[in-house]
Amino acid sequence: MENEQIIRKELADMINKGNAHATFEDAVKNISKENRTKVPEKLPYSLWQLIEHIRIAQWDIIEFCKNPDHQSPEWPKEYWVDNLEPTDEQWNNTLNTIRQDRNDFLEYLADLNNHLYKPFNHGNGQNLLREAMLISDHNAYHTGEIIILRRLLNDWK
Repeated sequence: MENEQIIRKELADMINKGNAHATFEDAVKNISKENRTKVPEKLPYSLWQLIEHIRIAQWDIIEFCKNPDHQSPEWPKEYWVDNLEPTDEQWNNTLNTIRQDRNDFLEYLADLNNHLYKPFNHGNGQNLLREAMLISDHNAYHTGEIIILRRLLNDWK
């Protein structure tokens, strides 16, 4: 059991901390309002669309883990939003939802009643370990993209 607790802690750190990379919180800190929906040349999406995509995908992964009846959004159409100008409330709600969903998943991951290696009774053999790594990998990839977009918009440190 001790090894499993170590693995759960490492997974939580991968999801919650930057380790070798900037954290999501670092990447989204102080993004200027005027740059939220700008799309840099030759790129397909804005910071708003990218951050909303993180929210939607993370929510989908978490719901898949917890709810055997969960229906994922249609790929790719429902994983990406139109580039409309979000209100400050929408922007803040999205950021807060990403954090809250992540924290809820970390509690789920820490619960020893939720098996790391046993495949879910639904899906195609996925297990909690795989889904935790998927959240970490997906969010780290897009967090890096947020930083690149911010650099292209001259909105990074």
